[in-house]
Amino acid sequence: MDSLTHTVLGACLGEVVAGKKLGKKAMLIGALVNNLPDIDMVANFWSSPAQGLLTHRGITHSILFAVVMTPLLILLFKKTLKEDPLSFTRWLVLVGHGLFLHILMDAFTTYGTGWFEPFDHTRVSFNTLFILDPFFMVPLLIAFIFLLLLKNEKHKTRAWFAGTGLSVSALYLLATFGIKLNVNRIIEKEILRNGFVATDYMGSPTPLNTILWYAIVKEEKGFRIGYYSILDKTNTITFEMMDKNDSLLTPYKKSDDVHRLIRFSQDYYCVKETEEGIMFSDIRFGQLGISAKGKPSFVFNFDVIPKLDQSIDVKQSKFKTANSQDLKALYNRIKGI
Repeated sequence: MDSLTHTVLGACLGEVVAGKKLGKKAMLIGALVNNLPDIDMVANFWSSPAQGLLTHRGITHSILFAVVMTPLLILLFKKTLKEDPLSFTRWLVLVGHGLFLHILMDAFTTYGTGWFEPFDHTRVSFNTLFILDPFFMVPLLIAFIFLLLLKNEKHKTRAWFAGTGLSVSALYLLATFGIKLNVNRIIEKEILRNGFVATDYMGSPTPLNTILWYAIVKEEKGFRIGYYSILDKTNTITFEMMDKNDSLLTPYKKSDDVHRLIRFSQDYYCVKETEEGIMFSDIRFGQLGISAKGKPSFVFNFDVIPKLDQSIDVKQSKFKTANSQDLKALYNRIKGI
């Protein structure tokens, strides 16, 4: 999830758990704790782009990290505060829930979260939310603003605002699971109806909503890509074929960074030639457009460039922003058009 969502989520949680005892300090502590796992972003300053993919949401997003850091943070906060009106159990709920809630929420997105690091590199990903989902974030943001505006730290409505924001967002989160299960069922039926020889498939929400879903069916030599809106009049999906072009990676497979890209993508990638070398696209994050027709660009790409000393340089491709036509097409497709 994005930093703003983690901030308002942590602040509302802090208010509910300890607002009556700590006042607005509870919001601050909740927000800080809920953002702490993202400290791994600092590693990007000295790691390669490919290394950064696996460092982020790695060890600092693990269950081990949350378990170890919870008592350490409790000790730190207890020593920092001049007065400590909270019991250890209340501190445990405030800090422990904040850390675990962060790694839980990140697992709802496509990026994946290393819950079991460093013992197992498996990335947990439920694919029910886009990285930034306004329908989840806005109720928490509204509650957060009201909590900031209320000057009386003992006001009875503070807990109500925070609890309501948390409840509405939680209900929406549960609803996305139901939508996800239905989308998966439709994709499975379409695989059977079309006779695809599928080895795997996935469905994930398109940017900023959970109405329009991006479907990928993995086959031996490539992928079939389609879109389904829960507002569509029929439960059918039109798929377009996308070649994997895996053979283009052959000269680069000795590179650790290329292996990192493959591992991060969970084998959902395609490759194409460029003037400088090749472009590696992680196709899980969708396209800059809503159809494979005309081969629109994928949004998450890396340039793999050979160097004179026979090494290679891997860098993230310049991000291309969506134009008005892309946004209009996305909006129309969300409506089922």
